[in-house]
Amino acid sequence: MTSGFQLAPALLEGVAEPMGAELRDGGINFAVFSEHAEMIELCIFDAAGSRELRRYPLHGPHNDVFHGFLPGAGAGLVYGLRAHGPYQPDAGHRFNCSKLLLDPWAREIIGQFGWRAEHHGYELGHPEGLRSFDTRDNAGYALKARVAAVAGSTDRPPPPRHRPADVVMYEVHVKGFSAAHPDIPEDLRGTYAALAHPVAIEHFTRLGVTTLSLLPVQFCVDEVGLANRGMHNYWGYNTLGFFCPDPRLAAHHADPAAIAAEFRAMVDALHRSGIEVVLDVVYNHTAEGNEFGPTVSFRGLDNHSWYRLLPDDKSRCENLTGCGNTLNVEHPRVTQFVLDSLRYWVSEMGVDGFRFDLAPVLGRKRSGYDPGAAFFCALLQDPVLSRVHLIAEPWDAGHEGYQLGHFPGRFIEWNDRFRDAVRGYWLLTGVGRGELARRFTASSDFFHHRHRPPTASVNFVSVHDGFTLADVVSYRQKHNAANGEQNRDGRDNELCANFGEEGETADAAVNATRSRVRRAMIATLLLAQGTPLVCAGDEFGNSQGGNNNAYCQDNHTGWLGWKSADREFCQFVASVLDLRRAEPLLRRDRWFVASVHSDHDATVKWLNADGNEMQTHDWHAGGQHAFACLLSAPATPAGGSAQLAILFNPEPQATDFGLPAGRWQLAIDSSADLPPCAEFPGPAQLRVPGRALLVLRRLD
Repeated sequence: MTSGFQLAPALLEGVAEPMGAELRDGGINFAVFSEHAEMIELCIFDAAGSRELRRYPLHGPHNDVFHGFLPGAGAGLVYGLRAHGPYQPDAGHRFNCSKLLLDPWAREIIGQFGWRAEHHGYELGHPEGLRSFDTRDNAGYALKARVAAVAGSTDRPPPPRHRPADVVMYEVHVKGFSAAHPDIPEDLRGTYAALAHPVAIEHFTRLGVTTLSLLPVQFCVDEVGLANRGMHNYWGYNTLGFFCPDPRLAAHHADPAAIAAEFRAMVDALHRSGIEVVLDVVYNHTAEGNEFGPTVSFRGLDNHSWYRLLPDDKSRCENLTGCGNTLNVEHPRVTQFVLDSLRYWVSEMGVDGFRFDLAPVLGRKRSGYDPGAAFFCALLQDPVLSRVHLIAEPWDAGHEGYQLGHFPGRFIEWNDRFRDAVRGYWLLTGVGRGELARRFTASSDFFHHRHRPPTASVNFVSVHDGFTLADVVSYRQKHNAANGEQNRDGRDNELCANFGEEGETADAAVNATRSRVRRAMIATLLLAQGTPLVCAGDEFGNSQGGNNNAYCQDNHTGWLGWKSADREFCQFVASVLDLRRAEPLLRRDRWFVASVHSDHDATVKWLNADGNEMQTHDWHAGGQHAFACLLSAPATPAGGSAQLAILFNPEPQATDFGLPAGRWQLAIDSSADLPPCAEFPGPAQLRVPGRALLVLRRLD
């Protein structure tokens, strides 16, 4: 008996679709893909997953799928898989029936993964290496799948579905947001429930973000190197269970059903408040690592199909990710797996889109990256997935891995060129006015083709991977020693500055300069055309002490420091987003036309500090940094201004600007030196404070 079920003496044939375990017809249908296995066994365990009760050989294969129907069984059944086949690493085959395998399509996972020699298909330390064979059974230590109950129909709120031009994204780690939040109940801190707590929702709505972009929340395990150092993969970019919420982020982490319910409740609460939920997903590699990694799931079921292998040495994984292996999305069944997983998160869990980590991997053929790859075609015509946010991290670790601007259809893309331009301009490190102007108007050199809108550019100045905004203006170099890798990890040569002292300082002048530059940078981000992405904590000056790779810092380094939050800066960020919402000229879904007269569309004109339109020689004038952007609508938009002037002055000293004709009102002053809502007549000179961005509305 297991969970109250009387196990049948044999499996009925069942059907080959869908993949995984499906409750139907008074039992459970199992379907497992393997192109090269000779036999697959279904292993049934007691409810705790500690004792194997029965093994059943699955029927088939039919169309590379092994299948069977277990009558009388239901939700709560615990199971694993054993795959029989050749162990020929040189041919890419790593079958080992001594290893209990996790179903890739598992909706619930029980147990805790630990790095043990028994999980490897070969003998660790054997002189023949991968060509040796480990016969030890790992079932007592292996993760197992549990059949999930069918989610009951509930009255779930409809998703907000914000217009693309209105989207403001907020990248946030579920645990990091609330782990040190003093106003959230202690027993909820660091959980899905905390992210939906009224205190959290109030912060999001007051700030003005529309869409949370969550760092990975799928079931993750720690890499062996981290485990050996007693550390954890805090960020979660090492996925094993692609259908399961990470139990580490749940208030009731012992019960997979309760974890899923908590996640759905979080999504529902955010939706009721008009906030979308996007997931950062990792379909480029799995937690099994390189060819020397364990046999936990995919490798044991069909290594040759699930992973990209080197053409001239199939014993080795092709490493396009920097994480040891690369998922073979070119294979139709692997494509099906990814699409099934994505569809589950939308249809069953309620999420509103995905940010694809190392996204070029998903479009790689043997000949290289192809925006017309089969996976992209399938994704963009899927009736469920074609309606949600699709966001690409447009680089991977392979040859020609940088693909900014080369993603198809409805994809929008993280734009690191925007980050570098904004940092370099305000830090005066050689970025000229032309580069900033291109990035500020949505990087038309990358995105103005194939009918892509300005919103295709996801603009950011900092994200989880790198310095926080506060650390960009406080450090000249990374300080990652706490990661245990001798400060070798993390990105070198980030664009950053400390303005005279490294790290935290009591020097009022240094702190004042840092504050001015920080305000100017985030104002540039939030006022630029495209889709703005705010890194959680940047709105109040969160620091990681100069650690620019806090992937393993599940502590106060990686958690948001609410007790030291700069509330005044947070209010400034909210006020800039208020202006963005109020002014249609700041959130266009169409490209600006040239600065010639237009009766049909908005125009952009670039002015030098004298107030004259920029000429070719102005763009190339060395040592000249201050300039202005004049945005004009063909008619006064509802609730907005017909004309906005945005003035940029990165110089330490104040600079005189020539204002265009008209009556102008100050809407934003990043320096806070000028009187709020002050009015200025034009044409006239306006003295713009140093290291400041100003926005002026035309009143007449």
